[in-house]
Amino acid sequence: MNRHAMIKRNHLLFPFAAALFLASCGSHTAEKGPLDGAAIGGPFTLSDSGGKTVHWSDFDGKYRIVYFGYTYCPDVCPTEVGRIARGYAAFKSAHPDLAKQVVPMFITVDPERDTPAKVGEFTHAFSDDIVGLTGTPAEVDGAVKAFKVYVQKGEPNAQGGYLVNHSNAAYLMGRNGEPIALLPIDVKDQGQAIAAELERWIS
Repeated sequence: MNRHAMIKRNHLLFPFAAALFLASCGSHTAEKGPLDGAAIGGPFTLSDSGGKTVHWSDFDGKYRIVYFGYTYCPDVCPTEVGRIARGYAAFKSAHPDLAKQVVPMFITVDPERDTPAKVGEFTHAFSDDIVGLTGTPAEVDGAVKAFKVYVQKGEPNAQGGYLVNHSNAAYLMGRNGEPIALLPIDVKDQGQAIAAELERWIS
């Protein structure tokens, strides 16, 4: 997938200015996430790499890192999933107890080719901690719409293969499924920027 063919990251839709609010009692302040109040996320039903039905509500009580992509992506998706894996691993090493409360997940935008086994093979290549999810076209479409992800299937080539243009973002969602922030998957490091953001928002 050519990066120039990708839709610009969702910062065009949701402002990144973080808001502060005063808590009751004293001068203690708490920072709201940049995506606080944004209409992102919602119920879905998909299948994991073992073919087991998975609901969005299954993750209630935990933070969630949500990334949409597809396993046949030649460059962008594996690069960014790799950064998520390294960032989560760094966070897990520094904060093992907190890391248990975070679920990184990869959701395909190409259900026609991305079977449960294929999605599992892809995610396990980066980390055993990443939950790979797929489903029927209707199920995947429901998740795509809930997270405001742009998806457009490209024209097939002579061999029948095709690219899928899609918006690329890694959402950090809260314990109740609420959007908190976008993780910096475009930073070319060993995951330090992502780990720093996780440390900032997860408690």
